[in-house]
Amino acid sequence: MVSAIQVPADRLIAELAKYLKEKVPQVKHPEWASYVKTGAHKERVPSDPDWWYYRCASILRKLYVRVEPVGIESLRVAYGGRKNYGVAPEHFVRGSGSIVRKALQQLEKAGLVVKVPRKGRTLSPKGRSLLDKLANKIMRELVKENKELEKYLK
Repeated sequence: MVSAIQVPADRLIAELAKYLKEKVPQVKHPEWASYVKTGAHKERVPSDPDWWYYRCASILRKLYVRVEPVGIESLRVAYGGRKNYGVAPEHFVRGSGSIVRKALQQLEKAGLVVKVPRKGRTLSPKGRSLLDKLANKIMRELVKENKELEKYLK
C-alpha cells in the first residue's frame, strides 16, 4: 500500500486541494480570505484564487507526516518566513494564526481532523484514508509515466 509520504508533495497537495474544493462543502473560502496576507512576512495577498484549499490540503499533509498531535503555534512556525525590514537585518516571523485556526476548524467540521485535548489536532481515520487513497491514485499515474516505479505499488 502506498502512503502519502511516498508520493511527491506538490502533486498530492494539488490533488487534495481539488478534492476539497469540489467534494467537501464544509471547507470553503471565507469572504475575508481574498483580502488578507498569509503572514506578516508577506508583502501581498496570494495571487492564486484557490489558495485557501491549497493551505487546507497542505495542513492535512503536515498532520499526516507528523503522527503526534500538532498545535496551531507549530503550524504558524511552519508557514512563517523571513520578514524584510528594509536596511535592517531580516528576522523570522510566524505565519497567520487565524488562517491556520479557521482552516483546522473547517477540516474538523468535515471530519478529516480530530482535536486531542490539551495537545493539538491530528488526522482522523477518515482523513488518513482520504490521503492514502489519493496517494495511491497519484502513484498509479506516476507508474503510467515511468514503469520503473511499479515495484512501489505492491
